[in-house]
Amino acid sequence: MESVRWLLLLLLPVLDISATTPDPCELDEDDIHCACNFSEPQPDWSSAFLCVSAVDVEIRGGGRSLEQFLERVDIDADPRQYMDVVKALRLRRLTIGAARVPALLLFGALRVLGYSRLKELTLEDLEVTGTMPQPVGIQGPGLSVLRLRNVSWTTGGAWLPELQHWLKPGLKVLNIAQTHPLDFSCDKVLTFSALTTLDLSDNPGLGKRGLMATLCPHKFPVLRDLALRNAGIQTPNEVCSALATAGVQPHRLDLSHNSMLATAKPEDPGCVWPSALNSLDLSFAGLEQVPKGLPAELEVLNLSCNRLNRKPRSDELPKVSNLTLDGNPFLIPGTSNPSSIVPSGVVPACVHSPLAVGMSGTLALLQGARGFA
Repeated sequence: MESVRWLLLLLLPVLDISATTPDPCELDEDDIHCACNFSEPQPDWSSAFLCVSAVDVEIRGGGRSLEQFLERVDIDADPRQYMDVVKALRLRRLTIGAARVPALLLFGALRVLGYSRLKELTLEDLEVTGTMPQPVGIQGPGLSVLRLRNVSWTTGGAWLPELQHWLKPGLKVLNIAQTHPLDFSCDKVLTFSALTTLDLSDNPGLGKRGLMATLCPHKFPVLRDLALRNAGIQTPNEVCSALATAGVQPHRLDLSHNSMLATAKPEDPGCVWPSALNSLDLSFAGLEQVPKGLPAELEVLNLSCNRLNRKPRSDELPKVSNLTLDGNPFLIPGTSNPSSIVPSGVVPACVHSPLAVGMSGTLALLQGARGFA
């Protein structure tokens, strides 16, 4: 039991449920999902024992610092003494959020979880403080999915290569949103040999320069899906240039929810798109005409929810098998331009709301819903 207590102390942070929730942790009837909220002034950390049997665990710290646990946990202890306990856990998905976490504590937890069957790790609303420790032989979990949202690192742009050293190879999905900084130390980044999906959405300050700094050359050899929603992208050519420089050959590219220019900027010369690219999403991009310089041939092109006043001519489009134009003004009866007045009580297709441009998926829907309140 003491081994389990030590493990849980390493993993403490928590979920914002309700202020009226009597117990900081709740476990569903099937022992699958367990969520904790340690936002009370004097939280009962021991309630986290409720989550020991869960598969999906969410732990959030109520915005407080977890530095106190450094005094109660021996980071230098040999994690092999807890190996049997950790292997017995059903844990597959873990979310840690809403806290200031010392790097020693975070990476001590990863070290112990190296013996677990954890496959998905989400870090969100975290401030990782202090210097990251050097790996000492025992690596962390063999993750398939790593998500980071609104995570700041005091170590600067070196955080990704340092984090890589604490994880076993084999990561397939990496999602980095609102995470600072994104200017990676590419000379130190290891090759993501199994990564097929990279999502850099919801980083509005990224832009072309940030994308060039983040797509480290030849570090993503098997990348198939690249998402750049709400990432400060102004023209498709900016992305084309970054892909060419990095040697990345995605099959699917999502550039939706960016405020796009229809024509390339003077400093953006023509670019040869990756031959593997077959799907391009330019929805919710505020486009009034089809951008120039698109790939010559695509299987899928999504231009829905833009501001097109007429159906694009064939000479403006790539050779495309599946073209989506839903939600543009020329398809809405009685609408001749993007600023047309919509009759009272009529909900337009998605094109008219400026809220749809410059933010990705869920956020756009939530913002739009406020108009009906």
